[in-house]
Amino acid sequence: MDIFQVIRDRRSIRKYKDIPVEHEKIEQVLHAARLAPSWKNMQCWRFLVIREHLDRMSLLAAFPDDNPGKKAIAAAPVAVVVCADPSESDIENGIAYYIADTAIAFEHLCLAAHAVGLGTCWMGWYDEQAIKKAFNIPERIRVVGVTPLGYPDQEPKARPRKELEEIVFYDCWPKI
Repeated sequence: MDIFQVIRDRRSIRKYKDIPVEHEKIEQVLHAARLAPSWKNMQCWRFLVIREHLDRMSLLAAFPDDNPGKKAIAAAPVAVVVCADPSESDIENGIAYYIADTAIAFEHLCLAAHAVGLGTCWMGWYDEQAIKKAFNIPERIRVVGVTPLGYPDQEPKARPRKELEEIVFYDCWPKI
């Protein structure tokens, strides 16, 4: 699958088949994530891979009941907690780059997962302190997102996207 097809066809998956994910595929998507660019190449991201059912149930406790992705975490055979160490990045122009660095790595993970036939769903509505406590994550580490990882049991349609003319400006910002 070429990169443009991967980007075009990737979807947020919230339903998963009850099929274990091969360790090789988990490592393959994590390898893609670690190749992401970062502030001064400091690579601030960390990935907590949760494979055991009881551990995934502990993770569920950190999500509100009305979070639509909560069922995905319960159903998927793997969950990945995507974290960052802000001390391995910096702030410039008021922007904390650990978030950008880790978001890029997270997206690499999601795209690589799709390329090898796995589904993901970037989730950000959770109780960070509950996740840290459940998995012994140090206080200095930030949880940037969570994704289920597994074989999709759905084929969601593409969601609408703005046209380029609405979001791209050449040479200067348009006058309003």
